Amino acid sequence: MKNLHTITFLFLIVGGLNWLLQGTVGWNIGELFGGQDGLASRIIYILVGLSAINEAIIHGRNCKVCAIKEARK
Repeated sequence: MKNLHTITFLFLIVGGLNWLLQGTVGWNIGELFGGQDGLASRIIYILVGLSAINEAIIHGRNCKVCAIKEARK
């Protein structure tokens, strides 16, 4: 489970950096992989989205801060 968390976390970092680049300089990481319509880009976008869903679901089990909050209840 830790490996899945690590992989999904890395995809979320990629997604966040993509949004930062898009917002600041108007450049999209997907351009490296054939643009938004390129197969590789679409796969990366899908993996980033699935990673976000996965982290939203399992975050409480992996987050030490949230685990502390749960223990206090």
